[in-house]
Amino acid sequence: MRRYGKHTDEDDIRSRPNRKGNRPRTNIRPKHEDAAEGMVLTVDRGRLTCLVEDRTVVAMKARELGRKAAVVGDRVALVGDLSGAKDTLARIVRIGERTSLLRRTADDDDPFERVVVANADQLAIVTALADPEPRPRLIDRCLVAAYDGGLDPLLVMTKSDLAPPDKLLELYGALDIPYLVTSREELENGDAADRVREQLDGKITAFVGHSGVGKTTLVNALVPQERRRMTGRVNAVTGRGRHTTTSALALPLTAADGWVIDTPGVRSFGLAHVDPSRVIHAFPDLESGTEGCPRACSHDEPDCALDAWVEEGHADPARLYSLRRLLATRERTEGD
Repeated sequence: MRRYGKHTDEDDIRSRPNRKGNRPRTNIRPKHEDAAEGMVLTVDRGRLTCLVEDRTVVAMKARELGRKAAVVGDRVALVGDLSGAKDTLARIVRIGERTSLLRRTADDDDPFERVVVANADQLAIVTALADPEPRPRLIDRCLVAAYDGGLDPLLVMTKSDLAPPDKLLELYGALDIPYLVTSREELENGDAADRVREQLDGKITAFVGHSGVGKTTLVNALVPQERRRMTGRVNAVTGRGRHTTTSALALPLTAADGWVIDTPGVRSFGLAHVDPSRVIHAFPDLESGTEGCPRACSHDEPDCALDAWVEEGHADPARLYSLRRLLATRERTEGD
């Protein structure tokens, strides 16, 4: 062992090299002013497929974004290899401000919300009129999520060749929701796709629905060049279909200007993230009647001012019933 005297020179002292080779840390981050703009089309195990100009680029999230995640529909800034060539990888360095956000939780007691889609203009809620039977409570929950996230709802009813839409139309008539009714024959000859396409033109539309309702079949009809696996047969015992869409995917609308976002079939739609006080904003004809409500009014209690407002003829009683049904949906299960 070498021993040093009192008067050692710096050259006499050996220093251990930094094995990791890390650079000194700094809080200064690059601005990436030359980053290209893109749109997230799908996310798969940490890899994000993005549209940059006219090509698709595979990217990963930059470490500097921390825990902030990009989802389908996000506008992002990318750097790195943007050629879109095989085995290349770019980096997402910024996520743009979102205009809307569709979120859900696993159930009403789950504190962790899942962001499904960002920046969509409307939410197409797809339900079959039969095989499987309609689930109004699930539709209600999707409506609450749409209103809360800033999306306009669109009700799409499929399989009208198996059952008429009258009951559902009567149930949701007071909500003034635009709707479409389709049949299998219309999907096969293209008539249904043309009518649905008119409602989607110029918009980004997210499709959501219970498994087996024909959601992916409808998307395939709208975007024939992006054929996806058809929905399997509905289980005769459970009345549920097999999942054929495993991740959200944004597809350019054929013969129109717009985007279709196909999402996985849902078994449930939790609303733990939704503040019930925001649901009233979807009812402008009732909102002004809440001025006389007590503080923190749930709008479903004896002192609620909306009862008198409706009795005075300012709004349709059916609208108040619809509001309270949506507000109460968190207290119910989707199968009720």
